[in-house]
Amino acid sequence: MGKYYRTNQNIRYPEVRVIDQDNKQLGIMSTKDALDLAVAQEMDLVEITEKATPPIVKIINFQKFKYQEDKKGRAGSGKGGQETKEIRLKPFMADNDLNVKVRQATKFLKAGDRVKLVVKFRGRQITKKEFGEKVIVQALQGLSEVSTVVEEPKYMGKLLIAQVKPKNKTGV
Repeated sequence: MGKYYRTNQNIRYPEVRVIDQDNKQLGIMSTKDALDLAVAQEMDLVEITEKATPPIVKIINFQKFKYQEDKKGRAGSGKGGQETKEIRLKPFMADNDLNVKVRQATKFLKAGDRVKLVVKFRGRQITKKEFGEKVIVQALQGLSEVSTVVEEPKYMGKLLIAQVKPKNKTGV
């Protein structure tokens, strides 16, 4: 699923700009000379970018390079490791139960995660939507000091969903 890199004999340009594994520029040389240099060091010649003139290649261990690129790709997914945690609420909920859920959501927000608040209506509870709306508004008020609303409460079938994210620390 990763990016395709041309390596060794597959590099089809007559001249390339060469960088060694220590990121030092070795200058512009013919692709054959660069390949000979890579083979002498028991490394691979990998095309980094073809958009430059001449294209840039690097003398590196390709397997190690590919592993590090994959690792970077996995670490970069999401916003800096930010996850969306879900807090489930009920339309008919005791105040103390709601406070416990709000504290849990606060803990998630302080850890830098987004929080999705979900009020789930079961059976005929959907006929009393105002109770679910009241619960989610109370929860949002309880989280207002540590969060900003990303997604206003809205219905999706029998669920009432709102999403909040941590407040920026720079704005405080």
